Amino acid sequence: MLARWFPAAINTRPTEWSRAAIGMALGTLFSVWLCSKAFGMDVALHLLGPLGASAVLLFAVSSGALAQPWSIIGSYLCAGVVALLIARVLGPSLGGACLAAGMTVILMCWLRCLHPPAGGLAMTLVLADPASAALGWYELGAVLLGAGGLLACALAYNNATRTRYPKGAVEPAAALLVNPNAASDPAITAADLKLALAEMERFYDVEPTELEQLIHAAETHARRRSIGEVLASRVV
Repeated sequence: MLARWFPAAINTRPTEWSRAAIGMALGTLFSVWLCSKAFGMDVALHLLGPLGASAVLLFAVSSGALAQPWSIIGSYLCAGVVALLIARVLGPSLGGACLAAGMTVILMCWLRCLHPPAGGLAMTLVLADPASAALGWYELGAVLLGAGGLLACALAYNNATRTRYPKGAVEPAAALLVNPNAASDPAITAADLKLALAEMERFYDVEPTELEQLIHAAETHARRRSIGEVLASRVV
């Protein structure tokens, strides 16, 4: 039972860790600097936490659905609008901050732009410092400028370091059958995986077409291993 608490090994090499760490540092620095030039350093530093959290997704797990361009821009827009509305109605309070975060999650799910740091951003905006609160609705401009600067840095840095970003649409993989009898053992397709994910009623940061490619790749390796074992047994 205790073994389930230990995390699985990360399926990346230390060079990838370094690439992501450098990108996160540069991206956060650039976005905060850009925001400070337009709205002042106090406002920019108030957004540092959410921007740093978003940078982890955009540079370390850039292939995930939570790290795509619409995810960060749409989620920051949702968080900004909801938080500023609640701050005007309820004022800066802990209850209002939690309410803003919850409403932001619902709006992000509806608009298909789920991005976890936006929940923290909504709380941050409701409990804004005096310099940020004085901006009024112009604070939304600071939010979008920070998000846009971070996204621009992610687009430039990830592609310059040979990491494709944003993730394009994945074409369905060709069906590969382990058993030639398709009627009794059909290949799993993206449509099947989409239905299975819907039945589980949980959010997974992966596209069905990507799962389909992974399954077909695993089938190919399993088939090669099986053929190798058969040939080895004949030699023996």
